[in-house]
Amino acid sequence: MKILFVGSEAIPFISTGGLGDVLGSLPAALVKNSPDNDVRVVLPLFKSIKEKFADQLTFVGETVVHLSWRNQYCGLFSCNRDGVTYYFIDNEYYFNRATVYGDFDDGERYSFFSKAALDIMPLVDFYPDVLHCNDWQSAMSIVYLKRKYSQNTKYARIKTIYTIHNIDYQGIYGMDILDDVFGLDTWGDRGIMEYNGCINLTKGAIVCTDRVSTVSQRYSNEIQTEFYSSGLHHVLHMYSSKLSGIVNGIDINYYNPATDDVIAKKYSSDDIKGKAICKKELQKLAGLPENPDIPVVSMVSRLASHKGFDLVNYILHEIIDLGVQFVLLGTGEKEIEEYLRDIQTRYPDQVKIFFEFNKDLSKKIYAGSDIFLMPSKSEPCGLSQMIASRYGTIPVVRETGGLYDTIKPYNKYTGEGNGFTFANYNAHEMKDAVKRAVDLYYDKKKWKTLVKTVMDVDFSWNISAEKYMDLYKNVCSEY
Repeated sequence: MKILFVGSEAIPFISTGGLGDVLGSLPAALVKNSPDNDVRVVLPLFKSIKEKFADQLTFVGETVVHLSWRNQYCGLFSCNRDGVTYYFIDNEYYFNRATVYGDFDDGERYSFFSKAALDIMPLVDFYPDVLHCNDWQSAMSIVYLKRKYSQNTKYARIKTIYTIHNIDYQGIYGMDILDDVFGLDTWGDRGIMEYNGCINLTKGAIVCTDRVSTVSQRYSNEIQTEFYSSGLHHVLHMYSSKLSGIVNGIDINYYNPATDDVIAKKYSSDDIKGKAICKKELQKLAGLPENPDIPVVSMVSRLASHKGFDLVNYILHEIIDLGVQFVLLGTGEKEIEEYLRDIQTRYPDQVKIFFEFNKDLSKKIYAGSDIFLMPSKSEPCGLSQMIASRYGTIPVVRETGGLYDTIKPYNKYTGEGNGFTFANYNAHEMKDAVKRAVDLYYDKKKWKTLVKTVMDVDFSWNISAEKYMDLYKNVCSEY
């Protein structure tokens, strides 16, 4: 099949979150599983990409993108990585900036990008079977395809998938710029794009696309409820027949304790002795007592309320009183940071907070911890629980989104399960789940078995890629 991904991020070029991981891994997995697939990805040529990867990019050509009354230059560069062709849309007016998101003209920037993804197809003579767009930044590719390009026979046969990675970010703008910025008809397109009196790019993509996917099955159900949908549940209910969920995977080569040069000692599920060395190194790095008998509980997270930090802040002192060490890596909301600084001051021998974003340090924390806490209020998929498992660190998670789909509760009688879970968004339920993990930690035989079990769970992209291929084939069969 011919598949074209459109999105604003892809590792290793640019990434601010889970979207970058997906577009950096899923396309390659599709090629690996089926070498006959022709998989390509379109990204903006951000300033940081140009600075880091200029010597790897090849100029393909240029065209002009018509956006409302604007005629904008569009240069095209490419490179090949892991069998995948990556295209980069060049326009310095829109993308030669330090920022990826958050500018006043993001609507215009990403509408240009979305339209450019369609306009480059004649330039490279590539008309995909499936156009797979991701989040609001590429939503307009689907809208433009269906509303402006469908009369062209080369575009008319293209099927579309729209993946919602996080429903909280929808691309919302005032209706007054529908024509001036987005170049859409005030009468014919208003009903498609309008929601609650505003332009809603995600709503427009949901209406126009052939299929909607989310990054876990549980999340696809959750976002049809008012609590999780950020107001879009009515639309998702209306188009629920389009909706499905496919859980993300992780890059098992990048996250592999058997080959990871970053961690203190390599290890595998066949021989986990190196994990004890990694724990000692983490305790040393954190300035905590180097005691192998104290369980280390860790978090690697943005410090944001929806990540469960109101629960953590409410009851962290009681968790510390269970006799654990607590290590956290992350930055975010100042109120959360201030609380954690206070806790660190009060418990200097049990708590260490690293207020930074550091990939290498995160791996050392994953490898050196015993228990990984992820009490999210909402979590579309989550990657950290899978990464922690890969390093033999037992997840404690709330049963939401992808956490529910990937972590099954441990049964102390049968040994089944790959972590500890709690259902309600409640601080004492969270503490109880941590306590169950801590109690099992002291049963060394059962703990060692569980560590091996979680390390052997297949969180690779292979299974997910197969499910995406099934989705693509299914939608393409509907002619």
